[in-house]
Amino acid sequence: MATPVSTATLLDVRNLRKSFAASAGIFSSGAVRKPDFTAVAGVSFSIAPAETFAIVGESGCGKTTLARMLLRLIEPDCGEIRFDGQDWRGFNSEQLRRHRRQMQMIFQDPFASLNPRMRVGAIVAEPLAIHEPKLSAIQRRDRAAAILGRVGLTSEALQRYPHEFSGGQRQRIGIARALILQPRLIVADEPVSALDVSVGAQVLLLLQELQREFHLTYVFISHSLPVVAQIATRVAVMRAGQFLEVGPVEQVLHHPANDYTRELLAAVPELPRI
Repeated sequence: MATPVSTATLLDVRNLRKSFAASAGIFSSGAVRKPDFTAVAGVSFSIAPAETFAIVGESGCGKTTLARMLLRLIEPDCGEIRFDGQDWRGFNSEQLRRHRRQMQMIFQDPFASLNPRMRVGAIVAEPLAIHEPKLSAIQRRDRAAAILGRVGLTSEALQRYPHEFSGGQRQRIGIARALILQPRLIVADEPVSALDVSVGAQVLLLLQELQREFHLTYVFISHSLPVVAQIATRVAVMRAGQFLEVGPVEQVLHHPANDYTRELLAAVPELPRI
C-alpha cells in the first residue's frame, strides 16, 4: 500500500459536475425531450503528494467521466479543480498544454490506447515532441529507451509495433508514455482490468515501485475492491455520480459505514488484509 509523504494538498476538487444530453432515440418524435443524464453530481475531494486515492464503483457510476474531467479531456459543467494551488479550469488552451505535463493518464485498454501505425519508440517519445520540441531525435529516443527499460522492456521495443506485444507489455508501454514527462500526478483508469490476474498483479507492483522511485501521486480508478485494497491509501466509493463514502482504505474496506459499500464487499470472497 502506498504511504503519503506529505500532508499538503496537491489536487483539490470541489463540487465537480457533469451532465450529458440524453439521446432521444431514432423513433422519437422529438416532442418530449428526455432529461439530461448526470454522470458526476457534485464530487469533492483532495489528494496529498505521493498518495494513492482510489475511486471504486460499478460500471456506469461516473468514475471514468470524473477521471477525464481531472485532465480536462472532458470539460466539467461547473466546479473547481486546483492542482498545486493553481486553477486548472482557468487555464486557456496554451496554459493547459504547458501544465498538462504535470498530470498524465494511463488508459484502461492497452490494445486501443496505442496507435497501431506508430512504432513504440515514437509512441513513448511523442509527449517529448510536443512538450520539449528543442530535444533532438536522438535525445528523444534515448529518453524513450531509458523509461522503457524502467518499466521492464528492452531498447529492442523501440522499433517494434504495438501488435507485437502482449497485453501486459502494452500496458507497460502506456505507463512509459505517461512517465516520460516526469509528471507529478498519474490518473490511472482501470489500468489492470483488461489483463489476466497474474499479469495485472505484476503491473500493480510496478506502479507501486514507480510511485516510490518518482514520488508519484495516483488517482486510481477501479471496480475491483481487491485491487484497491492492494494499492490505495484512501478510497472513495462512488455510485450514480456521487461519493457515498470516503476514508482510509483500511477503514472503508474493513469497517464500512455505508450500506452500498457493504453490498460491494459482500460480493467479494475475501479481501487481503492491509
